[in-house]
Amino acid sequence: MRAVTISCGVPDSLLLNEDWPEPAPEEGAILVEALAVGICGTDQEIIQGHYGEAPPGQDRLVIGHESLGRVLDDPTGTLQVGDLVAGVVRHPDPLPCPSCAVDEWDMCRNGRYTEHGIKGLPGFARDRWRVQPKFAVGLDPVLAPVGMLLEPTSVVAKAWDHIERIGARTEWKPQTVLVTGAGPIGLLAALLATQRGLNVHVLDRSTTGAKPDLVRALGATYHTVPVNELDFEPDVVVECTGAPTVVLDAMCKVGPTGIVCLTGVSSGGRTIDFDAGALNRSLVLENNVVFGSVNANRRHWDQAADALARAEQSWLNRLITRRVPMSDFTMAYQHTGDDIKVVLDFTS
Repeated sequence: MRAVTISCGVPDSLLLNEDWPEPAPEEGAILVEALAVGICGTDQEIIQGHYGEAPPGQDRLVIGHESLGRVLDDPTGTLQVGDLVAGVVRHPDPLPCPSCAVDEWDMCRNGRYTEHGIKGLPGFARDRWRVQPKFAVGLDPVLAPVGMLLEPTSVVAKAWDHIERIGARTEWKPQTVLVTGAGPIGLLAALLATQRGLNVHVLDRSTTGAKPDLVRALGATYHTVPVNELDFEPDVVVECTGAPTVVLDAMCKVGPTGIVCLTGVSSGGRTIDFDAGALNRSLVLENNVVFGSVNANRRHWDQAADALARAEQSWLNRLITRRVPMSDFTMAYQHTGDDIKVVLDFTS
């Protein structure tokens, strides 16, 4: 069968293997036919050789962690043949740590977790894959064109779960949300905010293209000015850029008892002249909280599946700006400035 693979740590080693072995039964009882995989910055970084770890005993890693497939066989009865399914990316470490022991593998404390297409487990960019019932998320049939958005949606579902848990420390009734960044994570974070009935603002540098229209289609407000020039103090900030100046400005901008959730990952090596003392004073005196969030556990995947099924499907379709057939697979991994979400289509 076909599989998109890389040699870990070797830049630009991307290949389409035409005779890749069928998935081993040990991977899981549920056999799935791949329909599509979504592509994100993590895939780009793995292709560039920055990280990635092949399964034990293998020298190449099948990439792809934003999955969508259709069940071919499930002897466990968890799903039915023909059901749409996505595979949970992260699996708990084998020890396990206290978090993994209670299925909170997104909060793994010793780093020995594994991840499909990233760390120690084969990914989903292959014609067929297997998954254990515990890590198989069934999808509403309406999501057939967009189900590969489940993985990024699970990330923001976790972010909102933790925001609301932190907010429960006091009598908290947030009204206004600022999302910084209008990539897939930012737009999906805004979607989940609008589903909560909040007043949503999205900030991004793009002045043209699909992003402003997608934000306005949610009933949200789109901004292109710097964070510190906004004329309101949000109750919640979901930061999705990882840009250091935006991160710091978001911390300073949030209102009293506000919550800042950082989902973007910053690159190192850059210093900024910044008044850290003033930020500390603001955080302490206004009872603000800043926290980071990444990955998701099964609860969040289920929440994400529900959120996508309730969303306007035409809006979700507009997030996918390119669908690339397998015959042109390399084009799917070439970044363009106009892309929001690129999908590699296994059915064409």
